Amino acid sequence: MPALFRAAEALLVAALLTVATACGSRLPEGAFETSRAPGESAREPVRVGVITSATSPVGGAAFDGPGQGARAYFDALNARGGLDGRRVEVITCDDGGSGAGNNECVHRLVEEEKVFALVATTVLDYAAAPRVSRAGVPDIGGQPIGPAYDTYPHLYGIYGSQAPRTGDEPGWDGVLYGGTEVYRWFKHAEGARTAAVVSYNQASSAAYARLVTRGLEAEGYRVVSEQLDFALPNFRAVAADIGRSGADLVFDALDAHGNAQLCEAMDEVGTRVTAKVTNVQNWNSAVPRDYKDAPGCRNALWVTGSSRNYEDTGHPAVREFRQAVRGKELSQWQLEGWAAAMWFTDAAKSCAGDLTRACVERYLNRPEPYTARGLLLPVSYRPLEEPPSSRRACLSVARWQDGRGWVTQGGEMNRNCYDVPQIPYRPR
Repeated sequence: MPALFRAAEALLVAALLTVATACGSRLPEGAFETSRAPGESAREPVRVGVITSATSPVGGAAFDGPGQGARAYFDALNARGGLDGRRVEVITCDDGGSGAGNNECVHRLVEEEKVFALVATTVLDYAAAPRVSRAGVPDIGGQPIGPAYDTYPHLYGIYGSQAPRTGDEPGWDGVLYGGTEVYRWFKHAEGARTAAVVSYNQASSAAYARLVTRGLEAEGYRVVSEQLDFALPNFRAVAADIGRSGADLVFDALDAHGNAQLCEAMDEVGTRVTAKVTNVQNWNSAVPRDYKDAPGCRNALWVTGSSRNYEDTGHPAVREFRQAVRGKELSQWQLEGWAAAMWFTDAAKSCAGDLTRACVERYLNRPEPYTARGLLLPVSYRPLEEPPSSRRACLSVARWQDGRGWVTQGGEMNRNCYDVPQIPYRPR
């Protein structure tokens, strides 16, 4: 299972920023009844689909990073001769961030284009997830912006899952679990003891803030709760309160724009903290632009995740990724999309020329965890009947420094590990 509430973080973003939802057009159930992939002749390309919410209400490139990384990987693979001599043909679809658009993308890619698999799915509303599952189409390395990857068989999110995934409810009877390793790390590595948690007076934001508070309290932190009016937020007053509280850390349940405004306010009132902790969605090279008016807070930005820092160019797999995406703004989500495409490719190669969906899924469900040549913390899909009460969990940590970018903290991520409790939460 990923770090505490990582899926809940993404659910928060979706809840805060979705301006409208809609029900998708229903397709006949029989349209998805197929057990083998079409077009398995060696003379034909292997077709994969990439669905993103590139034009979602969240904004331009918010969800496009994983798809960019996956396409870069397949371009490099094709330049080397493809997959066992077969070119990988990538077919993309922008669902616009709506359930209706997601249904349309799945209909086009699965029914009309007859893709073999989906790779690096990154969507605001995965309304068609049950249809992908019923079709038996492997969805490999998607971002868990919602509970789909902890609910349905044939769906494999980039962070793995130990949930039963029966298709009925997420996790164990609608409950997911996550560890407190992020909070443990800051306590041990930075001596943090007090944390401020900032949210809006909005249901999803407040609910996520309560989850963060529970995790922090389980690790013995003193927690200072701050709430902003969603319609007329007074960031300056909250920033001043954080300063008076003596908080070492700031966690938030805000959107990206709110994060930047909070940072600006903290600089304006002179509030300094050890770490303003953000998430993997903000782990990118656009920090100087996004936080241009908050140099102090900007250099206190820290991020945690489950993949190797894209700035770690001493690692050969990172260098290969950087070479392929050279000239573009970089993000951790791009690297994870690259890793998702690698995961699909390694699974397909395991079939030794007899490519079937069943063979690919045997690789995905194998006992050995997958690491994408060291780009990911070990990922597995081995279901447990009962959720664990504790678990050894590792994490990747980086800090922003002007002139250097994201600088890895804590050493090798595979040894940056703790035995931590697993905290239950309901994703919906």
